[in-house]
Amino acid sequence: MKPIIILTLLISLNRLSQKTTIYTIGDSTMADKIKPEENPETGWGQVLRLFFNSNVIIKNRAVNGGSTRSFIDEKKWEAVFKVLKPGDYVFIQFGHNDEKLTDFTRYTNPHTTYRHNIIRFVNESREKGAIPILFSSIARRNFNENGVLVGTHGDYPLETRLVALEYKVPFVDLEYYSELLETSYGPEKSKALHLHFKPGENSYYPEGKSDDTHLSRKGALAIARLVVDQIKLMNNPFFKKLKKQLL
Repeated sequence: MKPIIILTLLISLNRLSQKTTIYTIGDSTMADKIKPEENPETGWGQVLRLFFNSNVIIKNRAVNGGSTRSFIDEKKWEAVFKVLKPGDYVFIQFGHNDEKLTDFTRYTNPHTTYRHNIIRFVNESREKGAIPILFSSIARRNFNENGVLVGTHGDYPLETRLVALEYKVPFVDLEYYSELLETSYGPEKSKALHLHFKPGENSYYPEGKSDDTHLSRKGALAIARLVVDQIKLMNNPFFKKLKKQLL
């Protein structure tokens, strides 16, 4: 092999070794969407790469309909676990679909199965030398007749917080910060953060759409900005390198 080719390969390998990989695991509020050039629905993990320089690789493994149970049962966690390496980050946000009492393939009791699944993600990430960070679920746009935003996630955010405290895991209370975001927009203007279209207003939803859970691109960018702002505030030494790679 010619010396110039060897040198080029060594430089490429060195650059690759310097890159930081973030795996995002969670539900549809985080997941990449099909036909992004047409589809107004956007996951916050889908746009997270826009806030980092080219030394950060985002591997978004969040899935529509994902709960901690289905993510494990469908071997999606196994696929992530197999490729984790020391220095990787694992961003973990579940809860929306763990709440589904009528779906035995997704539902988990927040105080038992959900809690232990979250602990598993944390412990197994650390086993591979990766750095987990826990997020509570983003708030739904659920204003009552008095304009008060009412929570819908029950004890799932609480259990996420408790696991973070017990296992000393970096934690972002994304439910709280997204509540502040929703209320800052108010009952009407907050529709722009989600998927609200009248019939004929959007070609992807010709019959119209009224969805207060999933995010528009505007909403996804706002949530991703909340995540990045909280990373900037973290004093955890494990995040020193990551903070340097923020734009």
